Amino acid sequence: MMRRSLAVLLILLSAAVAAGAVSSSRWERVPAKDHVRANPLTGQPEAAMAGALVYREHCQQCHKANARGDGHKRPSLRSERLRSASDGDIEWFLRQGDLGHGMPSWSSLPEAQRWQVIAYLRSIQ
Repeated sequence: MMRRSLAVLLILLSAAVAAGAVSSSRWERVPAKDHVRANPLTGQPEAAMAGALVYREHCQQCHKANARGDGHKRPSLRSERLRSASDGDIEWFLRQGDLGHGMPSWSSLPEAQRWQVIAYLRSIQ
């Protein structure tokens, strides 16, 4: 009886942990040192224009030309969630990806191009 109760307790605890992991925001995982990073290209219109080209080549396939995604697995990049994220949060996320949700890591993309994409995303908000 004790073993059975312990097994049920472990199953419930595992389910609670898994549910918490799924519901946690991606931005909550961003390390503080990355969260506070600022885009060195902010305020440079040419950076946003270059970012549009990088977006077209690497992001548009999933997030669509209008950056509104498909409403399901591929989210809109014009959302309040993205607007409220820091530039450092977004750069970290681009670098890390989230394969469990279909987002590849763009760590192979030069850092300057990741900042350009962020400048572009800020410009279309």
